[in-house]
Amino acid sequence: MITKNQSKLLRALAQKKYRKQHQLYLVQGEKNVLELLDAGLKIEQLFATAEFLSCYHLKLQGVNVTEADSESLTKVSTLVSNSAAIAVVPFPKGSEIDTSGMVLALDGVSDPGNLGTIIRVADWYGLKQVIVSEDCADHLNPKVISATMGSFVRVNVVRCDLTEFLASYSGAIYGAYLNGENVHKTVFSTQGVLVMGSESHGIREPISKYINTPITIPAFGVAESLNVAMATGIILDNIKRH
Repeated sequence: MITKNQSKLLRALAQKKYRKQHQLYLVQGEKNVLELLDAGLKIEQLFATAEFLSCYHLKLQGVNVTEADSESLTKVSTLVSNSAAIAVVPFPKGSEIDTSGMVLALDGVSDPGNLGTIIRVADWYGLKQVIVSEDCADHLNPKVISATMGSFVRVNVVRCDLTEFLASYSGAIYGAYLNGENVHKTVFSTQGVLVMGSESHGIREPISKYINTPITIPAFGVAESLNVAMATGIILDNIKRH
């Protein structure tokens, strides 16, 4: 049973200021919680249905577990319905930016769904990290975690001063624009940075001045633009093919 204090905490963790205050975030739903368990990441508290606990009891050794019915879980969840589990998880430890391969950098991507999908796309293409500007959506937002479909356990998100990082980087810096070199013809370096801009503003001027290789996805129709997560996937696919 979920107590009043536990319920209050779970609801509070839907908000960034309380996540920061408690240094905790939520992982919700069966798939994402199972990814968390399989990755061996620390769980502060797990709230789950009897069915979930019975089915996955072998994975739950050493985990602080509270049984709850699906109705109670849904009441404290940010999901429309949650018939499985909610985990309360400590903040991940900070990590350094790894520049040994291709670095994916996001400039002002504010939509949680897009950020979560980009993390999932990065995982698909084998990237172990994504770096984000300080004003990107909070990568521990429940909507972001849900949109990653479990990829949050494999992809580190490093929040940084993106301008400062790019100013100190001496290799190829690719930027996605509506006008640039055709990605189908671009010969990509094995080491470099790919910068993707926000949904509404694209790559902003303070960042744009560091882009030494503007690239574009050629259009064959008349759509005005591509969703940033979709565009990221297309460009990463071209990078991997080269």
